[in-house]
Amino acid sequence: MRTGSRSPALLAALAALLSTPCVLAAQRTVDPFTDSPFPSTYAPRPAGPVLIRNATILTGDGRRIDGGSILLRDGRVAAIGVNVSAPAGATEIDGTGKWVTPGIIDTHSHAGVYPQPGIASQQDGNELTDPNTAEVWAEHAVWPQDPTFGYALAGGITSLQILPGSGNLFGGRGVTLKNVPARTYQEMKFPGAPQALKMACGENPKRVYGQQSRFPSSEMANVAGYREGWIAATEYLREWNHWLEEGSKPADMPDRDLKLETLALVLLGRIRVHNHCYRADEMATMIDVAHEFGYTIASFHHAVEAYKIRDILAKNGICASMWGGGDWGFKLEAYDGIEENVALVHEAGGCAIVHSDDGHQIQRLPHEAAVSLRAAREEGIVIPEEAAIAWVTLNPAKALGIDDVTGSLETGKMADVVVWTGDPFSVYTKAEKVYIDGVLQYDINAPNRIIYGDFMLGITGEVGR
Repeated sequence: MRTGSRSPALLAALAALLSTPCVLAAQRTVDPFTDSPFPSTYAPRPAGPVLIRNATILTGDGRRIDGGSILLRDGRVAAIGVNVSAPAGATEIDGTGKWVTPGIIDTHSHAGVYPQPGIASQQDGNELTDPNTAEVWAEHAVWPQDPTFGYALAGGITSLQILPGSGNLFGGRGVTLKNVPARTYQEMKFPGAPQALKMACGENPKRVYGQQSRFPSSEMANVAGYREGWIAATEYLREWNHWLEEGSKPADMPDRDLKLETLALVLLGRIRVHNHCYRADEMATMIDVAHEFGYTIASFHHAVEAYKIRDILAKNGICASMWGGGDWGFKLEAYDGIEENVALVHEAGGCAIVHSDDGHQIQRLPHEAAVSLRAAREEGIVIPEEAAIAWVTLNPAKALGIDDVTGSLETGKMADVVVWTGDPFSVYTKAEKVYIDGVLQYDINAPNRIIYGDFMLGITGEVGR
């Protein structure tokens, strides 16, 4: 689909992006997301200083502080350690017997695009009209009133990536959100977070289109479809580069193509690829395709057989977003799922992540991580909790490109913090308090815990009037 619209903002971004000799280089100094027509309007509410003291703190970057304290001030982590003083007027919380971690981050959610209740009119996550729908953006379908956001908040989720579904080779753009109550998705949009491109390999695309006797209907066609898309995007970049070299005459400017625009920004390193892929052989093929066209893969999702190629993933710096329990056998490409999957990727030096892809699992990601932690220990692989907590905090932040501001409890980072009633890897533990940018967004002891949005308040007045 090509359009005739010529946005000055896009023109300025493309001019800056394409004016260098190597248009496919991954690193760029100009950020085209500042030119987005749908910018983030997120702004944290003011909050006074909070000191949580005498707790067991897992920082997310491998440290454990017993009897530790953490000071939240002006939306940031102001201090962390054993001896931290409370400033005047600070709210002090006794953390005796409690544990503190960074906010939990989910790399794979469909909250808002497949909201509750799951009825036909709410199914907005897959645009199943073409195997390449890179032009669609998940954020344009996010319903902020989805109760899933509130349930996730009660499970300690402070940030989450919303992705399109996996029915297409190229499913469209994903968005990272702050898990705060809001009227619009822009009010939830994580400031400065890169967008994602959702890709999918394996059974889903060939099943969707094979049933219609359309392309793709085989693994062969899946790979051909990816390559065709990237070839077209490379040509799109060449057209824009040629126009710039020829003097940038307005009358000769190429038309915008929303589909190829998304793929072009991936090739320029500005959109991160998140790839649904179960089998090890298919992940290896996708890595080869990425090498052929010069882009990088941020994370494979579901990655049930990641353990089989954990050395390859580590070598290429690709994260694996996995289910903690392995999710064995619910379809053929999940047949070799094992509970040790996450831990084996971690042991190999890879970027191991526990994700949800589910409105229920998102409520207990540390518990999902505990499944793999326990399975690994039974096999003699001992991973300390202070390392494993990164599976649901810092590593997801790395995959989403936001680890410079969140994902670990370090001075100066966002005060996204969870206070747990006990060890977060225990099934008996619950999130007691959840802070986002230092603002208390959830308190299990609050007298009124209706946090699940207007939809859950029910219908008032006469029905059918």
